Amino acid sequence: EKMSKAAAQAKKSEGNNFFKAKSYEQAIEKYTEAIALDPSDVTFYSNRSACYAALGKWTEAAEDGRQCIVTDKSFVKGYFRAALAHQALGNLEAASEAVKRGLGIDSTSADLKRMSKEIDESSRMKKVDAMIAQAEKQLASSDVTGAYKTLDNALRLDPTNSMLNRMMDKVRPKFEMAEKHRMASLDPKERLKEEGDTLFKAANFEGAIKAYTKCLDSISDKSSPLALKCYGNRAACYKQLSNFDGTIEDSTNVLEYKPDDVKALMRRAQAYEACERYKSSLQDVRQVIAYGVDVVGKPTYDLANGMQHRLNRVIQQLRSG
Repeated sequence: EKMSKAAAQAKKSEGNNFFKAKSYEQAIEKYTEAIALDPSDVTFYSNRSACYAALGKWTEAAEDGRQCIVTDKSFVKGYFRAALAHQALGNLEAASEAVKRGLGIDSTSADLKRMSKEIDESSRMKKVDAMIAQAEKQLASSDVTGAYKTLDNALRLDPTNSMLNRMMDKVRPKFEMAEKHRMASLDPKERLKEEGDTLFKAANFEGAIKAYTKCLDSISDKSSPLALKCYGNRAACYKQLSNFDGTIEDSTNVLEYKPDDVKALMRRAQAYEACERYKSSLQDVRQVIAYGVDVVGKPTYDLANGMQHRLNRVIQQLRSG
């Protein structure tokens, strides 16, 4: 075994010489021979991955990066090799995952930190490009409102993008005209709710509460979809203002008619927790978790899960205290 390890190191040495001379194909042959003699040495895979990268053979470079991680989880360069290859292949999620795992082992790695920034930037630009394509499709099908919303979201990611701004300059007047017509054709009750929505978006929560309250006062059927939307949105306003009793009351009004409304359950659970009504909070959170991740979505499911652990701990402490 010692002999094969020594022979493997000799092959690696030959490979390194070829690598320095930029003879990557020959270097790959030598590293492959080294691996055959001693598959436990992580540097063989790492060096071969660097050769594949130099030749633009990114699939092979990614596989050797993965092999580095399999061989030695604490070998930070392996995560860098894998991330670099996935980034070149356009697999940004896989690249980001490799970087995160690598930084988990060495949070000071300059290479991984730099790559993390690059991947975030690439992801952002990829999203913006996809949004531009989506807005162009929406405009082609005369969906002015859809295009406006898509461009508005894209501009939040890339405010100085000249193409986005040019598109928005064309779309904005059309959208404003369409909005005017839409608002004029709305039922007065619907208009009050819309007024509340606009104020909410502008973070004028007190003003939004007034508008939603006016709308609710004008609705006799408190189980109607419009009334339930107003209760839900007013609950969100109360939550923003830390009026937790108001949040609980309005969320309960929604749940009376829509017992499986996940947003109302989560809002009420958070308000219960803030009021130190931990058991009630836990009950709502458990209901959300019971629906499963596919129904409620991963962010909500994770939030509910975190709350459940925290609430269980608090209840346990109170019992033993």
